[in-house]
Amino acid sequence: MAYWLMKSEPFKYSWEQLLKDKKTFWDGVRNYAARNNLRAMKKGDLAFFYHSNEGVEIVGIAEIVKEAYQDPTTTETAWVAVDIKPFKTLKQPVPLATIKADKRLANMALVKLGRLSVQPVTEKEWKIVLELAGH
Repeated sequence: MAYWLMKSEPFKYSWEQLLKDKKTFWDGVRNYAARNNLRAMKKGDLAFFYHSNEGVEIVGIAEIVKEAYQDPTTTETAWVAVDIKPFKTLKQPVPLATIKADKRLANMALVKLGRLSVQPVTEKEWKIVLELAGH
């Protein structure tokens, strides 16, 4: 299993909305590195759900339920989407400031590649974030 982090601005699509919808497709990615990460996702992989721009914190965990397929919002074949469902709400959100302050997470993509909307998370980073969330 691989681990990921997916960013969404809460006013566009929030964790709370995913909980209501029970499943959604992750579309609209127009960055090649992020697209490659979507293509690498496998059914059953887990992803931190990160509220960007407002909130600026990891709030939940989503599960990948359908692997990469043509993004339905474009006819350009270069872009893909995946389907996700809620897996778990974090006991306590983990703010970006907390992540940046933890030296163990200094090399995390969220810190190093802050603008990348879909990024890998190592198993070690995953466990540290869960610890920070009270899990």
